[in-house]
Amino acid sequence: MRQVADGSAEALGLLHRRFARLIFGMAVQSLDRAAAEDLVQEVFLAVWRNARRFDPERGTVRAWVLQITHFRLLNELRRRSRQPEVVPDPDGLVLADLPARDPGPAEATWDRHRRAVLKALSLAFIDDLTHEQVAAELGLPLGTAKTRIRAGLLKLRSTLGSQWAALVAICLLAALGIRYRSEHATLARYDRALSLVTASDSVNLRLGPVPGTPEATHARYRGRPGVGIAVVTFSEFPPAPAGQIYQAWARHGATWTSLGTVLPATGGARLIAESPVLATLPDALEVTLEPRTGTAAPSGRVVVAWAP
Repeated sequence: MRQVADGSAEALGLLHRRFARLIFGMAVQSLDRAAAEDLVQEVFLAVWRNARRFDPERGTVRAWVLQITHFRLLNELRRRSRQPEVVPDPDGLVLADLPARDPGPAEATWDRHRRAVLKALSLAFIDDLTHEQVAAELGLPLGTAKTRIRAGLLKLRSTLGSQWAALVAICLLAALGIRYRSEHATLARYDRALSLVTASDSVNLRLGPVPGTPEATHARYRGRPGVGIAVVTFSEFPPAPAGQIYQAWARHGATWTSLGTVLPATGGARLIAESPVLATLPDALEVTLEPRTGTAAPSGRVVVAWAP
């Protein structure tokens, strides 16, 4: 919570992964699904704005977040239960001058499309699903799912402008767990990474556990032919032994390239790697346990690996 109060989107992303489904489960008992999804976003916006007010001596983060959820839900239910003031209008003149509050067919169709695109973006970035998994979750053809994800990103960029698009890139990548800073070069790097993971021709390779590694432990490598950047996600990794760190590697021919090191928080982490060699898809990938300072070539125990 101190990190959220200091402006850390990564910390807010961790809270989102921890509590979003719980908040949605509470809200959907009283609201329709669309309204419940909106309430989840309102709660985390309130958490972001009021993080400095959290007092650990008065209760846990979970209790504090659920209290915000409770108040937001009550306010929404009260708003819906309010009765409009009755105004005498025997000739219908007042009513005729009032704009229609219910959306027409065109607005309703656009609203459904907007929610479908946002749902695809949420599954791809917050839930860390592959394009194939997003398609299966939404019951869509793979091409349609990819189009919605890409269209959503392009629409955000075109409507919000470059500065807001950079903020959107930060928020989405923060939901992926990638750390950020405010320097322009770093924002540009995140934008390149976001373009990579949303590209229709990006490649998603799964690094599975080797013998001796828990079955749930895995990593994903996202790359794109001709583009020297890659995004690696780590899931369900056990804590690294004292004095060691996880290091990701890509092999091209006989040469191993380090993609970076991580100490996964609560089992998950992400990293962005940039190198001209990554413009060619790797021949093999692996994550190893190495000394905390990292190494120039893989030498420790292999944890997860991929090979064609």
